Amino acid sequence: MSVKKLLMSAALGVAMTVSATVGAVAADLKVGVSWSNFQEERWKTDEKAIIAGLGDDAEYISADAGGSPEKQLADIESLIANGANALIILAMDTEAVLPAVLNAQAEGIPVLGYDRLIEAEGVFYLTFDNVEVGRMQARAVFAAQPTGNYVFIKGSPTDPNADFLHGGQLEILQAAIDSGDIKVVGEQYTDGWKPENAQSNMEQILTATDNKVDAVVASNDGTAGGVVAALTAQGMEGIPVSGQDGDHAALNRVARGLQTVSVWKDVRVLGKQAGEIAVALAKGEAVTGSEKWSGGKKGVEMDAIFVAPVPITKANFNVVIDAGHIAKDVACANAEADVAACK
Repeated sequence: MSVKKLLMSAALGVAMTVSATVGAVAADLKVGVSWSNFQEERWKTDEKAIIAGLGDDAEYISADAGGSPEKQLADIESLIANGANALIILAMDTEAVLPAVLNAQAEGIPVLGYDRLIEAEGVFYLTFDNVEVGRMQARAVFAAQPTGNYVFIKGSPTDPNADFLHGGQLEILQAAIDSGDIKVVGEQYTDGWKPENAQSNMEQILTATDNKVDAVVASNDGTAGGVVAALTAQGMEGIPVSGQDGDHAALNRVARGLQTVSVWKDVRVLGKQAGEIAVALAKGEAVTGSEKWSGGKKGVEMDAIFVAPVPITKANFNVVIDAGHIAKDVACANAEADVAACK
């Protein structure tokens, strides 16, 4: 039976937290995970799933960049120095991380780009279908508000997912924009995906439009939280707002009528696959179920797996409760009367 052990190590002068999964016999392999900003709620669930995917085949070691692209470069070098045989990287800045990726590859260490694209030859790409996530967000908001003044609160400009999401959103909304049924009155990237930046951007848009906003397509639950805070301060809570990730606070906002949809990406599935793929890559084995993909800006062909997401609204709110993703009492606190799953 495996247990998790917390260790502290320093390499190249950079302190990092290392946790290990150890079986009855110590695993021969180590898989290093570089987190961009482990403080976000969802990554703790991803981590548990990754460790489950590793099983007794590999030890788990990790480092948290805390939102710093510079620290992430040093973190990856530290993971290499600590003996990682494969790397799973959640990139803070997908371009800035490339030197460390190339260094790892030069050492013969395979790299898995986790959830965010690292567009480089030889990197394995594992993520959800983010274009479809964007479509799902836009469909839900458009169904609730097919006309009026729209705002796009996009993700981080350093994360390719931000543009994949927005591309999917526009696939659904562009016809209505072209016809004039929808007027885009604000559009902003959100540095670092930080809720406080999203809130500030939304506040500025509300000021510029004299609060004449009818719907907000926000690209994840963190940015949605910032948007809802800005709207609530102006007495505008309840207008359609999208999100993604299935964060507990966001799901409760859906039940309370403060957020229209949170596209749930079951990270337990994604994380477990990441662990399993990392072990296969470390062993030099083929990864089953992958496809050749070259949809990034550079057109680099990569091996990739895309996991299907699920949009959660009031209508299918039972899905996340039944799956054990969130407890009913947490999800349904102060829920509106029309949420059947909360009765």
